Amino acid sequence: MLFLLNMIEENVILVDENNKQIGIMPKMEAHEKAVLHRAFSVFIFNAKNELMLQQRALDKYHSPGLWTNTCCSHQRDGESNVEAGKRRLEEEMGFCVDLVESISFIYKAPFDNGLTEHEFDHVLIGTYEGSPKINRAEVADWKWMPLEDVKADIAEHPELYTAWFKVIFDKFYEYININS
Repeated sequence: MLFLLNMIEENVILVDENNKQIGIMPKMEAHEKAVLHRAFSVFIFNAKNELMLQQRALDKYHSPGLWTNTCCSHQRDGESNVEAGKRRLEEEMGFCVDLVESISFIYKAPFDNGLTEHEFDHVLIGTYEGSPKINRAEVADWKWMPLEDVKADIAEHPELYTAWFKVIFDKFYEYININS
């Protein structure tokens, strides 16, 4: 049954620049056409204020093996940002924690394979002290990193990180510095 669920293509929620829902579209079609759609990015921190990063599985259809935020995906129709974040965190990283919304913004990130992420992204924050039970179909590896080290490593080795994470991290880093 799980195999059949994975075969069903997910839809994304199309939105306007004000995050107002204007339709539904299959995920791949939205990425092929670079249509603006709703998404979320989860940032999980530990007590040392380190960010949990994941390395995408090596056989993902885009950005395989690259490092990115704890998890990210798309809301389903009728699902809140927090509900979606908790669902995907459990699916990818094998744990669930309380999440709070922080910032949201629009970004556009093209990939080498012709697909484009054009998303109204909602950043969700949570805390966790354990080790994840990663889903190997989604995640190759994971690690904790202090934010300053992430910032420095992205500057020195941008090719190791997903296109969207570099954009989202800059926005999130700016948000943290303004609100701390």
